[in-house]
This record gives sequence, structure tokens and C-alpha cells, in this order.
Amino acid sequence: MELKRVVVTGLGALTPIGNTVEEYWNGLITGKSGAAPITRFDAEKFKTRFACEVKGYDPLDFFDRKEARKMDAFAQYAMVTADEAVKDSGLDVEKVDLDRIGVIWGSGIGGLDTFLQECAAFGKGDGTPRFNPFFIPKMIADIAAGQISMKYNFRGPNFATVSACATSTNALIDAYNYIRLGMADAFVTGGSEAAVNEAGIGGFNAMHAMSTRNDAPEIASRPFDLDRDGFVLGEGAGALILEEYEHAKARGANIYAELVGGGMSADAHHITAPHPEGLGARNVMLNALKDAHLKPEDIDYVNVHGTSTPLGDIAETKAIKAVFGEHAYNLNISSTKSMTGHLLGAAGAIESIATILAIKNDIIPPTINHFTDDPDIDPKLNLTFNTAQKRTVNAAISNTFGFGGHNASALFKKAE
Repeated sequence: MELKRVVVTGLGALTPIGNTVEEYWNGLITGKSGAAPITRFDAEKFKTRFACEVKGYDPLDFFDRKEARKMDAFAQYAMVTADEAVKDSGLDVEKVDLDRIGVIWGSGIGGLDTFLQECAAFGKGDGTPRFNPFFIPKMIADIAAGQISMKYNFRGPNFATVSACATSTNALIDAYNYIRLGMADAFVTGGSEAAVNEAGIGGFNAMHAMSTRNDAPEIASRPFDLDRDGFVLGEGAGALILEEYEHAKARGANIYAELVGGGMSADAHHITAPHPEGLGARNVMLNALKDAHLKPEDIDYVNVHGTSTPLGDIAETKAIKAVFGEHAYNLNISSTKSMTGHLLGAAGAIESIATILAIKNDIIPPTINHFTDDPDIDPKLNLTFNTAQKRTVNAAISNTFGFGGHNASALFKKAE
């Protein structure tokens, strides 16, 4: 069968460096750091006392008090960004077939804060079970997809993806496949995460996964730098409207880019560490290229997973060299996590938005906080250190890799 084309017609973002798509993009191209001391709780006794929190967010700007109390922050973030994306897309719910518009939304952890608070309250009591009746609906990872569909009456396919830090890229790829197979006209897709709390910080600290550069949090996320010491936890959400090309064209929609390929793979190696030679990362990019019917030399930019971990950054650069060969030196490569921190299950969504806007604006956002070259990373690779670079971007890949060895890559190109 002939597969349908899939385009991006709407974007929404709530991030540590900007609470709208415009603010987010401006933060990216100016090299803004979202890291700062934690304000959500007293982190004095924790090994890591900073994070990339969403700033200036008040749920009452978007929800009434009763409604806000029924949703964990991760679901609130999803609703806020979905609303921005739907408005940006110009989708008119009075003029589209609501049975053919779906929602596929991901969260790596879901309502962690709700779970923490409810269990803490129970632990402080006398053993009598007194739980909030909204405890379970607030906590479960699929609730964001359900809430979005109910707001707009979108009755197409509706579910959640969970694949750790690859989660929202998997959501994107699922939505892409449903549309190109003719099973839906459009999707709201993306991911959200709100894990900056005692359990989130404490859990990742126990794994020795996060930076402990408490004296200078704004320069703690430093992908590819010799002195990187772990990722910086972030929070927020990203939403995309994916739409069948003819459907978008018929209604005169603005098209940001075309999604032309999705790759998935597994490391099959370790629960948290990447394959040392980047085997899964290599395979996932090759799979995305094959799906898109493109050659390695067609790619101009790779928005890497680039978490600022000692092992992960090296493995990913090895994978890029294995996939692209000599063309690797013609690529721009950057890690926007140097600015936003690591949004876990929402990383793929906001980084896909960064990739799409790089294509649309022909600007590569930088990898900030580079001070010292790592001798284990090829110095000839253009890792776009510290300053945004202008270049024509016709096609680009966004990589996300998750604990458990989950890998997902999305491949976008300029809209024709």
C-alpha cells in the first residue's frame, strides 16, 4: 500500500528555559541555562541540590483550583502544551472528523509527586487508609492522553507510551505510523514529566547518574566535556500536532516540517549503561534512515541524546561515526540538554521541537558549557560548542535513548 505523508502543523512547549515555543526557541539559540538551585523542596541533605525546573508556572493561570487539584503536574504540563499546539495548528474541532484525531502521549514516570505525597501521608498516619480518591487517576502515566482527548473530544486512537527517556519519541513514531497507514488524520503527541521532588532527585542520586556540581549548577550540564559528571534533571512538556499531508494542505495549515522516518532499537546490554560501542544507537539511526529512504549524507544535523554522562556521550559519538562515516565531519551535532537538562520521558518531544525549528530557521542550537576537550571524543566532530551556528538544514535526526536499552530516533526534513 502507498503510505501517506505526515507533517508537523502545531507545536507547544513548557520547558526550564521558556514556557512557550517562542520562549523556548529563543532560550535555545541564545544558549540559556535552565539549571538553578531546587525550589520545590529543601534539598540541603541531597547529593544534588539543583535541577532544571519550569519557572514562573502557576497552574491557576490555566486551570481552576478544583481542576488543578485533580491533576499531577505532569498531566497539567501536558494539557498546557497540548493547548498551545492545537491553537498553533489551527485545527478547528467544528470542522474536522473527531473520530480520526487521536492522542498518543508519553511519560517515563507519570505522577511521581502524587505517589510520593500520598505514600508519605499514609506513612505518617496511624495505618488507617486515607487516600485521595484521585490518587490513582492522578498517578497513572496514561491519564495525560485521556485528559487531552476529553478536553477536545478527540475520539481517535488514544494511549500512552513508556520507554524511559525514549518515551515521547516512541509516542511520536506511533502517531506517525497510524497516520501514514491511513488509520487517523491527525494526532496530538508528545510527552511530559514532573520528577523534580525528593524521590526523583534521591533515586537518581542513588544511581550516581546526576551531576553534583552544586557550586555552579548553571554549567553542570556539559555534554562531551572532559569534566562532565552526570545529567541534570529537568521537567516540563512538549506537544506536536502530526497531520496527514493532504488533510493539512486542504485546510491551509502552516507546515513546520515533514516527519519522514522513525527508528527503534534495543541495546540488549545493561539496565542503565549504554552499549560501549553504541551498537543500539547506531542501529536506531540506521533504521530511521532506512525508513525515510534517505542516505547518511542527506542529513545535516543530529540533535543527540547527549546527557552529559561519562559513558553515554562517548558511545553516541562512536555510533554517529559508524553511521555517517566521513560525512560525520560535515554534520552539526548538538545536545540541547546542556540548556534544558534531561526531561526524561519528555526529552524526545522538546528535542524534536528543537530539531524541527532548526530545520525551519536554518539555525543549529548549541551545546553550551564546553570548557575542556575529552580525548576520547573525536575533536573533528562539529559539536556546535557554546554558540548557535547558521547553516541550511534540509534533514535532521533527533535521538533519544532510555534506561533498559530503549532507543528511538525521529527523522525530519524541510516541508516541500
